[in-house]
Order: sequence, then C-alpha cells, then structure tokens
Amino acid sequence: MDDDKLPARFFEHLAIDCPDPVVFADREGKIRFWNRSAERVFGFAAAEALGQSLDLIVPERQRARHWEGYDRVMAGTASRYGEGVLLAVPAMRKDGRRISIEFTILPLHDASGTILGITAFLRDVTDRFEELRHCAASSRRSNPRANQE
Repeated sequence: MDDDKLPARFFEHLAIDCPDPVVFADREGKIRFWNRSAERVFGFAAAEALGQSLDLIVPERQRARHWEGYDRVMAGTASRYGEGVLLAVPAMRKDGRRISIEFTILPLHDASGTILGITAFLRDVTDRFEELRHCAASSRRSNPRANQE
C-alpha cells in the first residue's frame, strides 16, 4: 500500500464518514468507536453509545447467542464473518424499534497478537427484509396448494 499517495487523514475519514455503520467494541464488549452512520441507523449519539455494552443494540432474545460468538472470537477462534461472510441478525434502535442488519467483523490485534476487540461493518437491511417477507406472504396467499404440500 502506498500511504503517501492517499489523501490526508484517509483512514480516519473512511471510518468516521463511511456510509455504513462502523462499530468497534473492546474485549469486554464495550463500545469504543461509533461512527456517524451508527448514530443514524441506531439512533444513539456517539456520546450515548461509547462505553456502553453491545447489549445497547442486541435484542434481549439474541444476547446469549451473541455473547457466545463474541467470546469465541475473543478466545481466538476464527469466524467466517471475519472472512466476508455476512451475518444477518435483528438489532434494536434507541426508539425500541427492531431492525434487520447484516454485518461482517474484523478482529483487531495488538503487536503481540492479542485480540483487542472487534470492529463490525454493518448495514441496515430492514426495508429489503420486510419486502422479502411481504413477497413470501403474497406468494403463500396466491398459491394455497403450495402450503398444503
């Protein structure tokens, strides 16, 4: 990579102004970075989210499974979601509304290889998810014989 040919503050701009939410949580699952898009999608200002547990946006019913996976990655187990595979899950907004998100992760390590935390690159796919649900429901209504098989 040729860093001297990149615009000044390129990486900072990339993380802060990315059109998709970027969230970094430390080993304990405390939010340490929350970009502008995370504010827009989840409704929490950075000042409200920073220092809070990821439980802030993980629905209660999904928390046990979330922390099981998070702890596995913190223990050093590789995750397919760190290899570009999208994970689709529900999430919670500040107003209590449930949304659908997809994300990949990037575990961050220090110089000795110790995992410092996980960065998640998220996308709100609620509209697409709702459209697919509507299409599936319409299909079931228009083809009742398919439901009997």
